[in-house]
Formats: sequence, C-alpha cells, structure tokens
Amino acid sequence: MTRKIIHALLPKLIILLCCASSFAQANGKSEAVSIGEILSYEGKLSKAIFRGISVADITFNVAPAANDKNYLIKTQARSKGSLTKLFGFRFLQIFESTVDAEKFRILKTTKRDEQGERVRDSEAFFDYGEKSVTYIETDPNDRMRPPRKIASVIEDSTQDLISGIYALRRMPLAAGKTFQITVSDSGLVYKIPVRVAARELQNTVLGKVWCFRVEPEVFGARRVIEQKGAMTIWIMDDARRIPVRATINTDGYKVEVKLKKVTR
Repeated sequence: MTRKIIHALLPKLIILLCCASSFAQANGKSEAVSIGEILSYEGKLSKAIFRGISVADITFNVAPAANDKNYLIKTQARSKGSLTKLFGFRFLQIFESTVDAEKFRILKTTKRDEQGERVRDSEAFFDYGEKSVTYIETDPNDRMRPPRKIASVIEDSTQDLISGIYALRRMPLAAGKTFQITVSDSGLVYKIPVRVAARELQNTVLGKVWCFRVEPEVFGARRVIEQKGAMTIWIMDDARRIPVRATINTDGYKVEVKLKKVTR
C-alpha cells in the first residue's frame, strides 16, 4: 500500500496542497500584493513507520499575463531526495494558470506532469461564451498516441485547482462561514464545499500568527479524490492572507506543507 500511495496518490496530494498555498499574494485588493513575489514551501510525508520525511519543494510566482490585464500564476512541485531514495520515485508538477483579474475566474491552465518515466502535457481552455471547458492531454514521449480530450459544461465563475484558492481567499473569511467553489481539473468539473472551521494561533516562519482553519471537501464520491480523507488549510487573518500551512490525511498517511520563505 505504501508504494501505491507514493506512485498513484502523492503527486495529486502535493498539487492539492500546492493549490492551498498558491494565491497568497495575488489578490488585487490586498495591501500585500507584489507581482514577482515568490512563496516557497516544503512538503513532508508521515506514517507510523517513518516520521516527517521531506518529499517535495514547492514554489509559487505571480506575474502579469501577456496582456497585462490578467494574472499568470506559475506553480511548481518537485520531489526531493528522500522520496527517490526510499521509494525509487520522482515527480515534477508544473502549472501555469491564466486568471481573469477583473472577474476572478480561470481562463487557461497548462500543466506538465512527470511521474517517474510517465510524462503528460495538458491544456485546458475555458470558453465562458460557450459555457464549456476543453481539456487536451498529450504524451510527449509518444507523438503517435492520439490526444486525450475531455469537454465539460462550466459556470460563469469557474476556477482551476489554483485559482479556486484565490477565489476562496477573497471571500470574507470568518469562523463558521461556509462556501462552495466550482473547480475544473483535467476537464472535469467539481462542486467543492468549503467550511471555515475556526480561528487559531499558528507558529510559522513569519512568527506566531492568527489564522483561519479552512476545510475544503476535496475527498469523497464525485470529488477531486474519490476516497476517504481530509484536507485543512491555515490562512493568515490579516491583509496578506498568506496560507502558512496545509495538511492532508488519508489511508493512514499525512502529507503536510509548510511555508519556508517569502522572497521578493
């Protein structure tokens, strides 16, 4: 089961946790917006047989898109040495999300997904006039393989995994609040309920800070990951709203991502 979790699930969990951290500084209404600021995180995996091994480095960079009217959010998660040494597995996930800065919705997602020898490139195009998302996935190692295509109906305000946290972060967070976000991943569309469970004090690289404990329901039937599990995000309760920590618990494993550095 350990190898199954590592190979089939860990990259997906890391990306979900990446997304929990991606839009920390991207909100145009925030006092702390800084185009080009880099947020750096470290991901760790824990189980009874081992404790807190480092498995990934994650970075986020918010930049203006080509037309200067939208955001281009670059997200990267790369496996670290411990994962390769213990399980003989490596992965690299690179996202580029183009976000409509005026209406706060996803316009285009490109992704590079490397898991061992398996490599996939994909693009998702969001057409709000036609109310559809078109997802195209190709294998760069097999040019003769037909592209995998998926089309789904979308709503006027749809996000990808990254911009979904952006939308959440703009909401008036308060303990006890609940929201629902429409998210598209790999051409499929999901309704994700979100609960602001509490306001808690957290120890971080930025010192002791008050945070909202946010719980998106990404696990379960007809959700992003169709199995039992729980995800939690801690977002700073100040003008910056930086996500400082995120965890996923599933199948006896815990994946945790913590903020390590904020670089301008």
